[in-house]
Amino acid sequence: MRPIRLPEPPTSPRGMPEIFEGGVFGVIRRAVIIGNGFPGAENQCVGLARALGLSDNHLFYRVTRPRGGINEWLHWLPVSLHKKLDYIIRQMSVYSHFWFASREKKSISLSSTTFSSVGLSSVWEADVKQIVSMAHKTFEKDGPLLVIASGRDTISVSSSIRQLASDYVFVVQVCCWCFLSAFQLCDFLIQHPRTRLDRFDMVITPRHDYYPLTPEAQEQIPQFLRPWITPREPPGRNVVLTVGALHQIDSATLRSAAKTWHDEFASLSRPLLVVNIGGPTSHCRYGADLARQLIVYLQNILLSCGTIRISFSRRTPEKVSKIILKEFGDHPKVYIWDGEEPNPHLGHLAWADAFVITADSISMLSEACSTGKPVYVIGSERCKWKFADFHNTLKERGLVRPFTGSEDLTESWSYPPLNDTADAACKIHQALAERGWTLRA
Repeated sequence: MRPIRLPEPPTSPRGMPEIFEGGVFGVIRRAVIIGNGFPGAENQCVGLARALGLSDNHLFYRVTRPRGGINEWLHWLPVSLHKKLDYIIRQMSVYSHFWFASREKKSISLSSTTFSSVGLSSVWEADVKQIVSMAHKTFEKDGPLLVIASGRDTISVSSSIRQLASDYVFVVQVCCWCFLSAFQLCDFLIQHPRTRLDRFDMVITPRHDYYPLTPEAQEQIPQFLRPWITPREPPGRNVVLTVGALHQIDSATLRSAAKTWHDEFASLSRPLLVVNIGGPTSHCRYGADLARQLIVYLQNILLSCGTIRISFSRRTPEKVSKIILKEFGDHPKVYIWDGEEPNPHLGHLAWADAFVITADSISMLSEACSTGKPVYVIGSERCKWKFADFHNTLKERGLVRPFTGSEDLTESWSYPPLNDTADAACKIHQALAERGWTLRA
């Protein structure tokens, strides 16, 4: 009698059967991303999912706020309270409209977008009950669910998901930079990365947002706020501290972008200098004066530069872009992106020989520093508080140098690329392994 050969159990990339790796129910194959509608925050979630190999297997949800009119002044409120208040205001607007109409009086009416939630109907709104139900119902078939959220509006959603489905999910909360103002005090206290970190399986936050502020930075904030801003304890095991922002740039992305943009960039005179101009923030202020300073510096290095390509961001003030356009709009060595698609940003990262970036652009600096190419910063002396700490860290690690206009771009320099996203992904793999779970792309 011939022996019956049973099929081998499914094996993992390490060669170990799944049943010995936490069981068939311990393999994560999909992710849920919860964003807040801001590209900078959502880009971090997408970048982390990509680093984990789940870029093609995730669902995207968004926590949205009412927009338009008075809503622009209510963003400091918790999102749930903001929505309830918006509903009341809209109902009052409807009733007042009928009241005035019944009296046949002509009056100045508010636009339809003033008290309405613009665009909410077209957004897949994050629903805690729906996501928890999905995690429960699909667990036996698809395994645990990885939840990645970013932005303070997502905190209540992601923490509730973990509370209600802790055996079926692994929740990662990415904390973005907090910009404190009089209208954002509640925002800051809610989002600050020291606030109840045990609500999440993992918290990823910039190092300068967690560790105590420098004496200079502490002098810039009120005394009564310092205990909330400066953690009194070191981070726990579930906290991952990064240098910069998470993003989607890695070696595979750069290789693909190099091929995609080959025809446009390959024939350009070298060295190629890419200049990224952001916009002023409350902790990194500048205006036309910095634009004029940048013009002088760029004119000084034109002889050692083959091509200069300049890009503005959505935050760039019009007066800054106009000054740059007036000076370099017709220069044969300079190309200024007009904002029309396709966006050459990935091509710039792949083909540039060096970068000049304004100090406010944390995300662009993090992406540029992941290439290992020379990165020059202009305006960092204007930054204060945690922005100043961030720039000091970049300088200490040799990732950036100040742009002075005396650089010879034919002389290059390099450094170990900044790999915050890959490092964070590695920490997630380790945390999952400790739980008896594994992640499979």
